[in-house]
Amino acid sequence: MPYVRIQLKSGRTEEQKAKLAKEIIDLMEETDFAKRDAIRVIFEDMLPHDLYSGAEI
Repeated sequence: MPYVRIQLKSGRTEEQKAKLAKEIIDLMEETDFAKRDAIRVIFEDMLPHDLYSGAEI
């Protein structure tokens, strides 16, 4: 069972996440990577103050 974990800064809507998850699942199924019922897409939203970049410090 493949898990696709996406870590991102919070702020995306549920609709945006659902659309992206569907596209990922569709692609994985189309390429025979896995059956769609076995695929899990997990979003991990992080607050902006929990993310740092070398360009920002």
